[in-house]
Amino acid sequence: MARWYNVTKAAVLATVLMASAAKAEETVVWWDFLSGGDGVRMKQMIADFNAAHQGKVKIDATTLEWGTPFYSKVQTSAAVGQAPDVMTYHASRIPLAVKQGILQEITPADWTAMGLKQDDYAASTWDAVTVDGKQYAVPLDTHPIVLYYNKDILAKAGVLDANGKPKGLDSRQNFEATLKALKDSGVKFPLGSVTADGNFMFRTVYSLMGQQGGELMTGDEFLAGDNGKKLENALSVLQDWTKAGWQSTYTDYPATVALFTSGEAAMMINGVWEVPTMTDLQKGGKLFQWGAVELPVIFDKPSTYADSHAFAIPANKGKEMTAEKRAAVLEVIGWISKNSLLWATAGHIPAYGPVTASAEYKAMEPNATYSPLTANMIFDPKTPLAGIAGPIFDVMSTHFVPTLNGEMEPAKAVEEIKIGLDDL
Repeated sequence: MARWYNVTKAAVLATVLMASAAKAEETVVWWDFLSGGDGVRMKQMIADFNAAHQGKVKIDATTLEWGTPFYSKVQTSAAVGQAPDVMTYHASRIPLAVKQGILQEITPADWTAMGLKQDDYAASTWDAVTVDGKQYAVPLDTHPIVLYYNKDILAKAGVLDANGKPKGLDSRQNFEATLKALKDSGVKFPLGSVTADGNFMFRTVYSLMGQQGGELMTGDEFLAGDNGKKLENALSVLQDWTKAGWQSTYTDYPATVALFTSGEAAMMINGVWEVPTMTDLQKGGKLFQWGAVELPVIFDKPSTYADSHAFAIPANKGKEMTAEKRAAVLEVIGWISKNSLLWATAGHIPAYGPVTASAEYKAMEPNATYSPLTANMIFDPKTPLAGIAGPIFDVMSTHFVPTLNGEMEPAKAVEEIKIGLDDL
């Protein structure tokens, strides 16, 4: 009887201990909008985190549709206390989210708990998640646009330099000489661009504005002073390339990638997120020798548009986050940030400085070649009207497509854009 009692008591105790252990594990509900190559890599990072934190913290991840659907769901879910514990967010969307009251501040105590600090980040990246002196997200990366190029075609045309990079990256005159030489060599399109999608081309146009020291907003005014002229200059260059037959016309995103990977376009302006596409094709023996570099300096100085994937904590209405839950969320953000070398294989430039300073990252190509462009990055204007799929994108993109394809004069486009932006 005593033995039965002791066995039963031990079984009950074991059950209690197991229940306590299970209760001790914090589950962090995670939403992201990451698909394709970077989605695969993030899923691996989440699996790695869960394995390293077994019994302590577990990420329960869901991937939702990119863009407006994601942000609309976050807004409606936060309003009824049903948003996740942590989520990916574009830095460009943060001003709007702060205005909507759907993000929690990342406090100085939070940064200390994560073991992260301002000095770990590029100034422009840190500023991109800052509103009125407070941080509302933790940058995971910067994802600029870059110039992809086919080394084989460029070498054949005599426009590949001794370092294996395209010739003429230092000026408009020299870059256009490269474009002409490629066209003269029989290449169908020297440059593939997403000219059928004004939202995408915003990135290129804004980069060229930045190369002139231009800005879309000065205070609360759109295209103040000579900024309208700088926008016109940017559009004129791109239109000239189209008219000369140097740039693909009315090309959507998938077609642009196809033109480049098939060899019909010698170069391509696209986001760093296409690096996995190129890497995987080359590993399978289905792609030429290729590279990626910072955009050419067409005007006065280097400048490249970028956005940042970041981690944000929703402000769930009526649902206070426990201290234990917040500690778990901060552990997730800090660990993923510090272990973001795998994320770099998706093409993105890790925002956490010690990762990009590592020997492993410096040996990663073409990432290490284009990562210095972080010194020249420009982000969206800091306004609730900006950001991915935001009103500024929509107004400007409407006029970009006909202009870049030679159906609207750049000056007229700027005039119409100014009216549309002012109406916002």
